[in-house]
Amino acid sequence: MPAAAPATARTATAPPQLRPSVDAVDAALPQTQCTRCGYAGCRPYAEAIVAGDAINRCPPGGDATIAALARLTGRAVVALDPAHGEAAPFQVARINERWCIGCTLCIDACPVDAIAGGPKRMHTVLPALCTGCALCVPPCPVDCIDLVAAGRAWSPADAAAARDRFAVRNARKANPAGVEPDGRRLRQAAVAAALQRARMRRGGAAGGAS
Repeated sequence: MPAAAPATARTATAPPQLRPSVDAVDAALPQTQCTRCGYAGCRPYAEAIVAGDAINRCPPGGDATIAALARLTGRAVVALDPAHGEAAPFQVARINERWCIGCTLCIDACPVDAIAGGPKRMHTVLPALCTGCALCVPPCPVDCIDLVAAGRAWSPADAAAARDRFAVRNARKANPAGVEPDGRRLRQAAVAAALQRARMRRGGAAGGAS
């Protein structure tokens, strides 16, 4: 009778990997469009993840986003890659309007149309629309843009709105004559919605103080 094979120790196996849709992965990302992952926005990063790239390159999303991506892809949860930055509380950009020269470089850099202004006119950041991506800071020639605490958390509604504005801006850049009217209407609607949310927050704060 042949001898029994020697017992071997059990080894942990990696979870089976899944192949989610790009839309599903994109929906799990925070939509700040900061490019810190090394890609030109959240959707390009989602496409890369589906193709096999790492799930831990999103500092704005932090541990929560890594966990969500791990569930979607069937991969192990890993720590945020420090080469792409550190997770931090949500911040928004603020322009020191005394120093602004109206160069429009920050407007060109903003991926979600969150900065209002025109050439040689004072610019201002719309805090309700800003994703805190910080892409407007490096091109400012007079160093008049800072990041400040937003005083609130980044929400799924913020992410959805930022995704839409990012798509509209990219479409406008690709074909200005063809999409400008629709882009303008969507931007106006986004601004109106943001103003309404700000009024509701102020109303709630006033009610809580009374």
